[in-house]
Amino acid sequence: MTINVYTEQTPNPATMKFMVNKLLINGSEDFATKESAEHSPFAKELFKFSFVAGVFFASNFVTITKTEDAEWPDIEPILKEFVKGAVESELKIKEASADEAPVFEGSETEIKIQQILHDYVRPAVEQDGGAITYKSFDEGVVTVELRGSCSGCPSSTITLKSGIQNLLQRMVPEVTEVVSEAL
Repeated sequence: MTINVYTEQTPNPATMKFMVNKLLINGSEDFATKESAEHSPFAKELFKFSFVAGVFFASNFVTITKTEDAEWPDIEPILKEFVKGAVESELKIKEASADEAPVFEGSETEIKIQQILHDYVRPAVEQDGGAITYKSFDEGVVTVELRGSCSGCPSSTITLKSGIQNLLQRMVPEVTEVVSEAL
């Protein structure tokens, strides 16, 4: 199989989404620091580039966050070629992999919130090179964690309040607010 890699801009100007024509991972993996990539051969290799500040994997893409001093026109072709080679050589994203189906836990309301986030919000957030993780539901407030290109993205607050909060309030009347937990 010939591996093709193409890039997409994300709403976060510091991140670029590198799409491949192959499933890389079921779920997602976020490596916000070089140290966190210790058990990911793929991410560890990416962090060897001095201009890589963060790496996030989901389904068929890797989102790479660059350092402030790097410019996409200079580094994009280098990263594109690296991603192609890494996928072709089947460099592992994580050393121990298991196919995980989502498991929703908690009260009936919490399970409903998690299901909505998984079915409706996750695909949209992944299109922008990010991921969303449910953290908690307490007294009407849903706490989530935004990762990948969503972490630190200028438009993530709008997405959170106008998109996710409105959707959850319509579908789960007990929800009064959605907040993002800082990484």
